[in-house]
Amino acid sequence: MAPSTLGRSNPGLAAGICCLAATLLAGCEQLRDLAGGEQAAAEAPAALYQAVPVQRRSIRIAVDAAGAIEPVTTVEVKSKASGEILSLPVDTGDDVAAGTLLARIDRRVLNNSLQLAEANLEVAKAQLANAESALERGSSLYERQSLSKADWERTNLEHATAKSAVVQREIQLENAAIALEDADVLSPIAGTVIERLVEQGQVISSPMGDVGGGTLLMKMADLSHVQVRMLVDEIDIGKVRPGELATVNVAAYPSRPFQGAVIKVEPQAEAVQNVTMFPVLIDIENQDRLLKPGMNAEVELLIAQRDDVPAVPNAALRTPEDVYAAGSVLGLAVAEVRAMLEAAPAPPLRDGERQSPRRAGSGPPAGSRERMRAVFAKLRRGETLTAEERQLADAARRRMAARAGNGRGSAGGRRGGSEAASPGANAPPRRRGAASQTGGDHLVFALRDGMPTALRVRTGITDLDYAEVVFGLAEGDQVLILPSASLVRAQESFQRRISGRMGIPGLSRGSGR
Repeated sequence: MAPSTLGRSNPGLAAGICCLAATLLAGCEQLRDLAGGEQAAAEAPAALYQAVPVQRRSIRIAVDAAGAIEPVTTVEVKSKASGEILSLPVDTGDDVAAGTLLARIDRRVLNNSLQLAEANLEVAKAQLANAESALERGSSLYERQSLSKADWERTNLEHATAKSAVVQREIQLENAAIALEDADVLSPIAGTVIERLVEQGQVISSPMGDVGGGTLLMKMADLSHVQVRMLVDEIDIGKVRPGELATVNVAAYPSRPFQGAVIKVEPQAEAVQNVTMFPVLIDIENQDRLLKPGMNAEVELLIAQRDDVPAVPNAALRTPEDVYAAGSVLGLAVAEVRAMLEAAPAPPLRDGERQSPRRAGSGPPAGSRERMRAVFAKLRRGETLTAEERQLADAARRRMAARAGNGRGSAGGRRGGSEAASPGANAPPRRRGAASQTGGDHLVFALRDGMPTALRVRTGITDLDYAEVVFGLAEGDQVLILPSASLVRAQESFQRRISGRMGIPGLSRGSGR
């Protein structure tokens, strides 16, 4: 039946067919629009880096550790005299001056010993007087040959013995007097009684005659200066030097930090839970006696600080090992990255640093660097080089070949050429010891005339988030922070999945080729 006949015989059926055709046509147009959007999304270049400007900021390096308050000077007090303790006029926590009475020992035995020593000295002196008289008579008789030589020698010996006995008795008398004075135990230093180990009425022994060391009466300490003994990880110990400032915080005074300084770094390490630690002593003035021995303390050692200096994120810094992989993420060939580094000015020598073959003649003259950048830009755009530009590029290739022949950068070149992106494109590790925070020479990718360019920079101190820039970049320059290799591979996989998606015939990317 002809369409015109169908329309005349059944007008409703003809109208339905027309409506269905219009709906299918609209659906096809929507599918084309969707496919076109997917193609555009697949063809649009993904952002491979983040440009961050060089900005001024303050950078501060500090080492944090925990420790405990302890006295700088601690004295154990013992009595030279033995006997019963009659009085203890001081208690723990008392501040005493040097020479203050701390304890009094029973004097009765000591007084008796002193009197006995005095009596023995008198006897010795009388015996010496008799010996001197006998010596005079013996000498006279011996001169007249009325006394034998043996008797005269015996008389001399008795006189010497009597004289020696006097000296012995004098020493005994002096020792007895000293022992009597020692019955009063006096403070050896000006300080605070931090511990008392005896009570009144207790009988103590003297360390002078006790092989066990005698009885410990009390402990004293000078709390006008205290110290914190803290343990610092071996990774950070290289940053700590005597004289560096420290801020000490204790739980008892959370809003009042105490200032101190490093006085000593112990040479012997200690193993704490299989971690090598070094003891560090921090001296703190404690005139108000607020800090008590045994308090737990949190210490922050200020290693270095720079205010209002140009800085870049640490994630933008590259090393010679990962610069080629990072360049591949930007679409730069290994040769291009090497040529950029050859053209980049090298940081000046530090004080005492000698010129090395690695740096000597490593780049072209300063006047040709801008021209080489222009040559590389033309190569990236696919433009034809002039004869002079080809000579400049050939000279750069010869320099790169000479470097490769010396074994420089070959490992990095192979790594950059064989992998689209490697984990080396990530930020440097956060813990590399003292050297990683005190500056060094690094590589960065920065925007020059809108194009990513590899540059050499020198950094100062870093707080592991930002690094001070001392050479190679100026405030306002744009440095590039590159994504990790896994993120780049995920983006490439997504683009391949979109471009290869199957759809309505005539709408896939492959059908148009």
